[in-house]
Amino acid sequence: MTPLAPHLTAFLRDRLPRERGASPHTCDAYAYAFQLLLGFAARRLATTPSALALEQLDVKLVLAFLDDLETARGNSARTRNARLAAIRSFARFVEYRAPACMQQIRGVLAIPMKRMDEKLVSYLTHEEIQAVLDAPDPHSRDGVRDRAMLHVAFAAGLRVSELVGLRTDDVMMQPQPAIHVIGKGRRERTLPLWKATAKALRAWFGLRGDAACPELFLNARGGPLSRDGFEYILAKHVATAAASVPSILKKHVSPHVLRHSCAMHTLQATHDIRKVALWLGHASAQTTEIYVRADPTEKLEAIEAVLPPTLRRGRFRAPDRLLASLRPSRSHS
Repeated sequence: MTPLAPHLTAFLRDRLPRERGASPHTCDAYAYAFQLLLGFAARRLATTPSALALEQLDVKLVLAFLDDLETARGNSARTRNARLAAIRSFARFVEYRAPACMQQIRGVLAIPMKRMDEKLVSYLTHEEIQAVLDAPDPHSRDGVRDRAMLHVAFAAGLRVSELVGLRTDDVMMQPQPAIHVIGKGRRERTLPLWKATAKALRAWFGLRGDAACPELFLNARGGPLSRDGFEYILAKHVATAAASVPSILKKHVSPHVLRHSCAMHTLQATHDIRKVALWLGHASAQTTEIYVRADPTEKLEAIEAVLPPTLRRGRFRAPDRLLASLRPSRSHS
């Protein structure tokens, strides 16, 4: 039997951060996926996680784990697929490190991702996003910080990990206000800032002072702001904004909704999906197509560009009874 622990340690400590250049957030997500998997396997096999062997992580066990995620833990198909992606990445890593387990590893790699419903993205209108940006109190230190943070999150369309990971030296005020972002997959991009966003940042720099922490946005203790901290701040200001714009109450405003809102407003202003992809740091414009599906103005332009077909008069003819009986029912369509 091949001990699992040395291979998993090498994968999480060397393969992901050093060889693949994965972000700390990705490393943490993969580690948590294996924390769940090993806990499930230890309970199922009546052993300890450190005593597990590589051969024991076979297709049957992995499928049972994925099923447990959805049934016992109530995870969505998207979360289930994210856990499977971590397992498959590890399987590819040990494929050549443990040749004796090749057949078992190939079986794990063959486990398919689960198909998901592709829902339309949720985003805020101009009136709603303006209400959220105006919600922080500009006369308090936290309010100045929150206003600058919300402006940067929306104007740059940042992921929450990108926002809390911004450092002071990532911000350039001259000659043109801009920020330098290291995004998903270690892809770098530089984004210009609106005048209002630059003004909000200057106000925050004036109050931030020379803190020892290099991160741009700090918590009450002077340390880097966490993902949970930003989510709490956003929820607080969304509740304030809803008092003046009640339509916000109908939407679940998460940090990623600010990113979606930036993408939708950019698409409506430019009508160019490539510019939206560049702005958001997408590796492929195919990922950005979700915003085209959610924007009705793109479809309206297509309708206006094409003449509608004319209808012709005709006579109704009853279908042949035999052919009609051979048609599949709706339940089989």
